[in-house]
Amino acid sequence: MANQQEKFKTMIGGQALIEGIMMRGPEKDAVVVRTKDELKIEVTPRKIHPKGSFCTWPLIRGVVGFFDSQVTGVKALMKSADFSPEETPEEPSKLDMWLEKKLGDKGFQNFIISVAVFLGLAMSIGLFFLLPMLVGSVLSNWIENNLILNLIEGIVRIIIFVVYITLISKMKDMRRVFAYHGAEHKTIRCYEAGLPLTVENIRTQTRLHPRCGTSFLLVVMILSILVFSVASSLLLTLIPALADMRGQFLYSLIMIVFKLLLLPLIVAISYEINRFVGRHDNGFTRALTAPGMWFQNFTTREPDDSMIEVAITAVEAVLPEEAGADRW
Repeated sequence: MANQQEKFKTMIGGQALIEGIMMRGPEKDAVVVRTKDELKIEVTPRKIHPKGSFCTWPLIRGVVGFFDSQVTGVKALMKSADFSPEETPEEPSKLDMWLEKKLGDKGFQNFIISVAVFLGLAMSIGLFFLLPMLVGSVLSNWIENNLILNLIEGIVRIIIFVVYITLISKMKDMRRVFAYHGAEHKTIRCYEAGLPLTVENIRTQTRLHPRCGTSFLLVVMILSILVFSVASSLLLTLIPALADMRGQFLYSLIMIVFKLLLLPLIVAISYEINRFVGRHDNGFTRALTAPGMWFQNFTTREPDDSMIEVAITAVEAVLPEEAGADRW
């Protein structure tokens, strides 16, 4: 196995884009997109929080990192769309022109990014959390055991996630995105093995990686079962009157809002778990990452050589000047 050759673990990671890859290093971010004629590259310095600052505290850093990755990911997707030559640019709408006039170029871009991040989070929360919670609130009329209710919610959540990934994987464009995802993983694996970044070396690597965002999302969903169960039981213990409201609309509303407020905590804990397994390789961490690694069989595909070349360029663009500075 390729991971048995691993020499060190890097903090470099990325995201598949439209015909390209966004890679994040300790000092720089890079967007690399393949057009009809060439590779287009944009490298930008990465905002680094000084050691000891509030944003680097355990648990806090997970939430900060999550929102930072969402914003950076949307920017990279927009950039890859700009680089792509396959579609004729659409004429801006009157609303777009009005907003750009009022906000300026930079303000308009920030507005679009903010809206995209908000809509993406709203869809994810609504589909993967709110919908299962609504199922749980209906079942609470007959099931009083919080653990069983949250377990059912968790199962529904994971089923929705699996169906969602399966459906989008059938789309032609997404199959290419998933192949770029595989190229990203294979290139990181090759780099961590200490091998030269060549197409031949990368082609032999596994396309599965423990620090994948897919694994992170799966950890969030599984962890939510435990956190929601413990927290809701504690809430009912502290406020016994709530138990008497079971079956009422207000009870369901309170429990749903309460669980939604717990999402930042779940994201923070999941980040620390992902960070831990990214730094260690033993039987315990392999067991923790096994479900996410298995699920990557659906969210990655074997890339072609041209995709691997994009990944090589992206990794090389974010390598730190000081060798080993990207070590976890």
